[in-house]
Amino acid sequence: MATEVKFPYIALEGPIGVGKTTLTKILAKKLGATLFLEDLQNPFLPDFYQGRKGAAFQCQLFFLLTRHQQQQQLVQRSLFDSRVVADYIPLKDKIFAHLNLNDSELVIYEKMHSILMDNVPKPDAVIYLQATTETLIKRIRSRSRDYEKRISDEYIDELNKAYNFFFFRYLETPLLIVNTNDVDFEKSAGELDHLIGQVNRLEKGVLLYAPLGSA
Repeated sequence: MATEVKFPYIALEGPIGVGKTTLTKILAKKLGATLFLEDLQNPFLPDFYQGRKGAAFQCQLFFLLTRHQQQQQLVQRSLFDSRVVADYIPLKDKIFAHLNLNDSELVIYEKMHSILMDNVPKPDAVIYLQATTETLIKRIRSRSRDYEKRISDEYIDELNKAYNFFFFRYLETPLLIVNTNDVDFEKSAGELDHLIGQVNRLEKGVLLYAPLGSA
């Protein structure tokens, strides 16, 4: 029997290495919800991590178009007739754009973003998974994915700071900020239940949550 939650569309967010996709999968299963995962296949990603000139702009536009297409599929399939748990919000695209694009590229990007993304559905609530840069680096290095080996510690730190800056000013939906430094939701059903309880406490604004396993 699925666990009840008061929000029909919940999205999880957080920087690389924070455990976002794993938690999205187990949360969707726990809630009996439709799982909606971001498409991370991007032919320009290897060139971006290798620092090739122009690759950041190509990579960003490809992700923007892919995310727009995914959002349209979400609506067309009428998934909002049931509960949905997603592992990204469309607005997060701007975090990477402002971190990696130059001023001229941002002008073009912002115009395309306003055309493609301004009218996509917003989640009813967002869970932002937060961790220290040291924790993110440790998790990323431990899983030994080929493409992640090219990501520098400095870039992980910059990305983590950019995520924090974005979500500490986020006002679009109710927001739950979760400290994930010392918790493993996959191994602890109790922690997952506590998390769902915090989601159900959400109203307007922001709620901070440090799980019992966290320092």
